Amino acid sequence: MKQKKEKISFDEYYSNMYKDRWQKLKKAFLKEKDQVNLSEELIKPYYLDPASKLVAYALPIEQGDTVLDMCAAPGGKTLSIALRLKGTGTLISNDRSPERRIRLKNVINESLKEEWRNNIIVKGYDASSWCLYEKEAYDKILLDAPCSSERHVFNDQKHLALWSENRPKRLAKEQFALLSSALICLKKGGCLLYSTCSINKGENEEVIERLFKRHSDEIEEIEVDLKQSEKLTRGCIILPDISDGLGPMYCCLIKKK
Repeated sequence: MKQKKEKISFDEYYSNMYKDRWQKLKKAFLKEKDQVNLSEELIKPYYLDPASKLVAYALPIEQGDTVLDMCAAPGGKTLSIALRLKGTGTLISNDRSPERRIRLKNVINESLKEEWRNNIIVKGYDASSWCLYEKEAYDKILLDAPCSSERHVFNDQKHLALWSENRPKRLAKEQFALLSSALICLKKGGCLLYSTCSINKGENEEVIERLFKRHSDEIEEIEVDLKQSEKLTRGCIILPDISDGLGPMYCCLIKKK
């Protein structure tokens, strides 16, 4: 009879991945995160981790662009895009969760000047199938993908008790589906920013590497120089143990040839 595989713990799983560094990361996860206002141009302050702000601005937005924020709630990265569009072009802010869309709309309406939110359309589609309806439609796409969010899990006993090693595997499949859809929706010459708040290689550089294996002739990586980030085989990551508590935040900027 086949022996049942023993369940691996959260701690053991990430200890295997990060080796001796895992103890430093755990200690950094416990440190209270500093928050900064996204911009003084907002009519109501919006506070977020400085690492999130850095990553949001890694997508090179130009006035007049047609932009898709595929997984937009709670809204910080949508605001960063809107601040650079300044009411020009079009911004589609999407989130499939009705509850999260309510929060997203509130953030947009409370934070932005009226003339800077008139070009924003909030939608609620499953972004993994977006490519069935629009192809090569966007100049820029931001995919801040659903992820393991290990810092949150580590600091929440309820979520920690529910964690299993199947979760990162399931999320990696979802992330690749979203990423593949985004690439189809992106115009030639356009840029796609993929980001997560995960420390899991399977959800970060390995997802990107899989995309390159399938579409190596269509895409190229654009190097992003983020303060306090570490370069990876694909993209870069800000980890809290060496960034005075910032992050984690991973990102990779891709251009479609």
